[in-house]
Amino acid sequence: MSDTVCRRSELRIATADGGEIDAWLYLPDGAGTHPTVVMAHGIGGVKAGGLAPFAEQFVDAGFAAVVFDYRHWGRSSGEPRNLLSVRRERQDYRTVLSWARRHEALDADRLFIWGTSFAGMHVVELAATEPGLAGAIAQCPLVDGLAAVTNVSVVRALRLTATALADIAGSWLGHAPRLVPISVRPNEFGLIATNDAMVGLDRLDPGDGSWPNDITARSIIDITIHRPVRKARRIRCPILMVVAEQDTMAPTAPAVQVAARAVRGELYRSRGGHYDVYQGGTDHANVVRVEVEFLRRVAH
Repeated sequence: MSDTVCRRSELRIATADGGEIDAWLYLPDGAGTHPTVVMAHGIGGVKAGGLAPFAEQFVDAGFAAVVFDYRHWGRSSGEPRNLLSVRRERQDYRTVLSWARRHEALDADRLFIWGTSFAGMHVVELAATEPGLAGAIAQCPLVDGLAAVTNVSVVRALRLTATALADIAGSWLGHAPRLVPISVRPNEFGLIATNDAMVGLDRLDPGDGSWPNDITARSIIDITIHRPVRKARRIRCPILMVVAEQDTMAPTAPAVQVAARAVRGELYRSRGGHYDVYQGGTDHANVVRVEVEFLRRVAH
C-alpha cells in the first residue's frame, strides 16, 4: 500500500434527506488548511474505478481530495440502486462541497471540482451556478445530453427509449426497476455499444463487485435532456476542459465550445480515446501533469 493510500480515510457524509454519501478523504502532509479537489465519476462509475490514481497525484502535489460515490451507487445510500438522477448527483456535489467548507483541514476559499465523463455535466453546470469555486476540471466530458443522442443508432435509441418509458411506468405501479447494461460490445443491447466501452470496462472495473455495469432504464431519459454547454458563458471561475482527440463516447465539439466560451476557459486535447486519460491509457501521465499544473497555477 502506498504512502498516499495510507493517508486516505473513509467517511460518510450526511445528506439533507437523511441519506449518506460514501467518500474518501486524502490529506497531504503539512499543517494548515489545504486547497481541495472534490471528485466524482461518470455514468455508473464508482470511486474505486480509476479515481484513486488522480487523487493520489493531487495529494502528492499538496492538495487534499474528497472522492465520493453518488447516492444510489457504490457504498452510498439510496434506493433504487443504480439510479442516475442528474438533479440528485448535483446535490451530492453541493453536499460534499458544503461539508468541505466546514472541515478544519480544508481551505474553503480554494475548493475545486473535478469530474470525468458524464460528471462533466455536473462540473460545467456547477462552475456556472455554484458560488465560491476556485476552479473546475472536466475530463473527457459529456456536456450536452442531446448531442450524445447522435452517437446512438435510431433503432437502439428507440429500444432504449421504450425500455426507459416502460421502467418509468413500472415505477408508478411499484414494480422492480428494469436494468439496462451500460457498456456492451458493438451490436449488443446496452447504453454504450462501442469497442471503447469494453476497453473502459476492462480498465476501470476494480474487480471487487462494486462496479455493476447496469443502470435503471428510467435514468436514460434524464441523461438526454440536460445541456449545460448552454451555460458556458456564465462560468467565471477558471475551468480546464480535457477533451480526447479520438473520443467516440462523449461528443467533443460541445466540450471544446465550453473552453472557448467560458471567460477563463482552458483546453487540453488528450491523445487517444475516451478511456486513455485513465491509468493504463495512452495519455494518462500527460493528463495528470496538465491537471496538476492547472491546480497549482490557480490555487497559488
